[in-house]
Amino acid sequence: MCGIAGELRFDNRPADLAAIERITQHLTARGPDASGFHSAGPMAMGHRRLKIMDLCEASGQPMIDSALGLSMVFNGAIYNYPELRAELEGLGYRFFSEGDTEVLLKGFHAWGEALLPRLNGMFAFAIWQRDVQELFIARDRLGIKPLYLSRTGERLRFASSLPALLKGGDIAGVLNPVALNHYMSFHAVVPAPDTLIAGIEKLPPGTFMRVDASGKAHQQRWWQLSFGAHEEERDYTFEDWQERTLDALRASVALRQRAAVDVGVLLSGGVDSSLLVGLLREAGAADNLLTFSIGFEDAGGERGDEFKYSDLIANHYQTRHHQLRIQEKEILEQLPAAFQAMSEPMVSHDCIAFYLLSREVSKHCKVVQSGQGADELFAGYHWYPQVDGAADPAAAYLAAFRDRSYEEYAETVQAQWAKGDFSGDFVRQHFAQPGAEAAVDKALRIDSTVMLVEDPVKRVDNMTMAWGLEARVPFLDHNVAELSARIPAQYKLPGGGKYVLKEASRKVIPAEVIDRPKGYFPVPGLKHLQGVTLEWVRELLTDPSQDRGLYQPATLDRLFSDPDGQLTPLRGSKLWQLAALNLWLSEQGL
Repeated sequence: MCGIAGELRFDNRPADLAAIERITQHLTARGPDASGFHSAGPMAMGHRRLKIMDLCEASGQPMIDSALGLSMVFNGAIYNYPELRAELEGLGYRFFSEGDTEVLLKGFHAWGEALLPRLNGMFAFAIWQRDVQELFIARDRLGIKPLYLSRTGERLRFASSLPALLKGGDIAGVLNPVALNHYMSFHAVVPAPDTLIAGIEKLPPGTFMRVDASGKAHQQRWWQLSFGAHEEERDYTFEDWQERTLDALRASVALRQRAAVDVGVLLSGGVDSSLLVGLLREAGAADNLLTFSIGFEDAGGERGDEFKYSDLIANHYQTRHHQLRIQEKEILEQLPAAFQAMSEPMVSHDCIAFYLLSREVSKHCKVVQSGQGADELFAGYHWYPQVDGAADPAAAYLAAFRDRSYEEYAETVQAQWAKGDFSGDFVRQHFAQPGAEAAVDKALRIDSTVMLVEDPVKRVDNMTMAWGLEARVPFLDHNVAELSARIPAQYKLPGGGKYVLKEASRKVIPAEVIDRPKGYFPVPGLKHLQGVTLEWVRELLTDPSQDRGLYQPATLDRLFSDPDGQLTPLRGSKLWQLAALNLWLSEQGL
């Protein structure tokens, strides 16, 4: 895991290495172990390194191969790099390091963009081709690793985080009205390429881009998730799908065990994280298996922890378990730091949970496995049955997921920001695309390729990397994702969702955590705003120094008149959503 940055000039001037140094310095938390820079004519690169796969200095970055005319910065982990290395050695390539970075560099020289489908892992990387004066940048299939871009007529810059790009200067920091509508309506999900800041975009998942020194660019999607069983799978039984699901997950977990001495698991006590613990035990993780759980104060009659279930798994597998309980005072103290670590504002309460949990985990290990993706791939959310069979699937999805209608959005923001129902249009267009015929598959596709990327996956990356911690997400192995998309909905929806995954899990983990009510990392104090938390939110939204001309005063008055009764369809606080945006903008100096 690392932080990467770079600049390519289009105006015949040398790259601004000072700007790249400022951007890279802001990425220190992502790579606390080492740093490096490289500048050559119009191109400059910066890198912050977190040493996991290969500890030797030969794997330092930027990695430069003068003989091949390539230089590279890379963030991520390629789990099948030993197999790719052996293949490249068979083609005559010689290696001078032991890690995955040099495999990427020489693999690109051998295969060009055809390298990408060969990769199993999470990645964002940039390769400068000296002889043709062209930059190649790419992002992994499911967007596990981020890559932000800023383009002008004079230059292209890239970095692992949006706030880092701001440190380069020459970005005005003006809000993007399209992204603001997504943030306020689509549960803070802002689909690529948009970001909340005008002038900064993100490379979409599963996409590569070529840019030459004149500024000419070509962007291409190199991977898509297609739904529906293959011809030879159409007669598969429910038991067949269970077996294949478990086989794919076993392979994914085992692959992600490479080069990890101390292994941690973020253990909520739900099916997904519990299954990871069970599969890690099967894969040979023994006395060094650590588990971590977090809990918060109860609020509004809602329990703030799920220790009953996480303790059950920890005791069953005799893990080295760590239980972290957070008081309201510490949440308020740490929220600004958590929002400073966000590349984009997120409203999910899980963010502060992951931030504080990652702080604890980083004291014990450098690699942690997490269960993100199972709900989006295997239909674990409550809205999938509502969409299934609906006369208008897009409308059913919007009714269940969207925080507020466009009419309510227009009443919430000041007039200059109400420029269109961008989130509604996006959902309707996505549902109309080919490649997913069943209504529930259309919902699963938008969740697994958009919502998952821009909320749970981003949350885990941002919060773990804030503490120099590498998070591995076995459910997001592309083989698991592609398999899940081929499983018929009739095997996913029963039993409260994730039926095929739950039934497969019975072969590995105790039934008590499978048959329990669905849970999540709860932070009741950020849903049921009261006491000092409510006053803190009131200050964020009514202090004149926080007024950015975003919200209608009458709407704020209405929300404050009944803070506990103003919840979104996903049971989030509408007040908290507005305050979170103000907090993020303040922490980024915007």
